[in-house]
Amino acid sequence: MRILHTSDWHLGRSFHREDLLAAQAAFVDHLVETVRAEKVDLVLVSGDVYDRALPAVDAVRLFDDTLGRLKGLARVVLIAGNHDSVHRLGFGSALMDDAGVHVRTDFSTVGEPVVVGDAAVYGVPYLEPELVRHPWDLDERSHAATLAEAMRRVRADAAHRGPGVRSVVLAHAFVTGGEASESERDISVGGSSHVPASVFEGVDYAALGHLHGRWSITDRVRYSGSPLAYSFSEERHVKGSWLIDLRDDGLSAEFVEAPVPRRVARIRGRIEDLLTDARFEQYEDRWLQVTLTDRRRPSAAMERVRRRFPHALVLGFEPEGGGTDGSRTWSERVRERSELDIAGDFVAEVTDGPASGAERALLHEAFEHCRRKEALT
Repeated sequence: MRILHTSDWHLGRSFHREDLLAAQAAFVDHLVETVRAEKVDLVLVSGDVYDRALPAVDAVRLFDDTLGRLKGLARVVLIAGNHDSVHRLGFGSALMDDAGVHVRTDFSTVGEPVVVGDAAVYGVPYLEPELVRHPWDLDERSHAATLAEAMRRVRADAAHRGPGVRSVVLAHAFVTGGEASESERDISVGGSSHVPASVFEGVDYAALGHLHGRWSITDRVRYSGSPLAYSFSEERHVKGSWLIDLRDDGLSAEFVEAPVPRRVARIRGRIEDLLTDARFEQYEDRWLQVTLTDRRRPSAAMERVRRRFPHALVLGFEPEGGGTDGSRTWSERVRERSELDIAGDFVAEVTDGPASGAERALLHEAFEHCRRKEALT
């Protein structure tokens, strides 16, 4: 069986106000042509089809067109990610099953596979720990516990299908061994976010989504990453999909690179050097994050930078010799900090004292309520 594994399309997302829908449509063209040319039997989309729970109309149209083009070429199985609305993405899923497009968004059906040839394909959508802990009677509120229970159900079903049936799993989670970029939404508020790769032991292939870089956690557990760069931290990523051959004697994997609409990069230096030095010519057609290191902030800096680099999108200022937090952007100051920590800082700022244990507990409850509400939207 030949499988194409892709994920994290984030249809409808922009990049620092740059509309990416045309680039996403170009990726879809590439995807469909790859499925046709490589005679793919099964397409797996491991979550985050959309960038938000209520996607824009143009994003929905593109997704509808994508499924219409794929259904005549291969079977399609896709799951909901943490950005997707399980109800909106899952609408009409029972009807789409008859067309060979299988949308899995309901956590209660994770042990019920889609059978494609000699493979049982189990869709495990993003599992919000607080939403599944009580229905599944779990003692621990964590992503590891919820995914372990999901895989227990998968293995229970697979055990009854005989040795000749392959097991393929789609999951949307942060599995240990991959690295996050700046463009994934943090999922740690819903419990400890990391999941050990051992949870997928015994599975013939686990197609993961959530992380935007391609990662081979093991030979049989992989992230395809997002098809486009959604942050400047992804400037060295190679984007695309995994082409997987499941054979009687094992598995082979080939990475199929996706088209690059415009490369992203980060450059830094004094403004005069950036505007005159020939070694920066290679960046003139890229989307750029520019950091100026002049001792004094240059006047009309972005206007001057864009004369040479018309696609500069972000301008920062870090004077030589160091600076204070006041010279750093908001995103730089809060990077790698949880929502709870940021909210705690706000409480400390307005009350002249750190948040008490009761206040932090109330903030945590508020974040959990918002997360549950979004997941049910």
